[in-house]
Amino acid sequence: MDIILRYREAFSAGLLVTVKLASIAWAVGLLCGILTGILASRYKLWCGYPLRATSFTLAAVPPIVVLYWAHYPLQAALEIVISPFITASAVLSLINVVVVAEITRTALDGFRTEYSVAAQVSGMTRLETLRFIELPLIGRQVAPSILASQVLILQSTLFASLISVEELFRVAQRVNSVVYKPIEIYSAIAVFFLIVCLPMYLLAYLLRRRFVRSLSEN
Repeated sequence: MDIILRYREAFSAGLLVTVKLASIAWAVGLLCGILTGILASRYKLWCGYPLRATSFTLAAVPPIVVLYWAHYPLQAALEIVISPFITASAVLSLINVVVVAEITRTALDGFRTEYSVAAQVSGMTRLETLRFIELPLIGRQVAPSILASQVLILQSTLFASLISVEELFRVAQRVNSVVYKPIEIYSAIAVFFLIVCLPMYLLAYLLRRRFVRSLSEN
């Protein structure tokens, strides 16, 4: 703890970069991902199939490889130089968009039309059906998976250190190279991720249990 306090400014700066990276990836991924998933479900030919192909490709290639490729060979081929932070933000956002879009598309494709038909037979308008039937059911179906995927995005910010982004893990490496206190330093990072990620995973687990049970009962 003494090491953390002594280098608190450096760790605070690294934590801020980590939070910024995650926030950008979360915001872009959720907004664009949900929209892309809706379009992919509705327009399968020009949006759905490309999304599936991209999803399969990213699932087969580790994020760290995508990050390295985007920062080094791609920029060299294009003869441009982009900040490591921008590169990391773009890559993490792209991955998150694809993950969220695929979750959304799968939920929409698997939605049982009987619910919509029953609502319309009951006299509900199309807008009322969408607002009170379709969105709540689809929302609670995708919420656990999307929440769990955002935890993985937060954890993936650690890879940004490998392209020289001064996020939390890279700061920890730099401090450790000076004082060599790996137990204290990396244990502190582990505690941070445990405090942040464990409640999110627990919430995703509880939501999945509750929603799956309630849907089965219906």
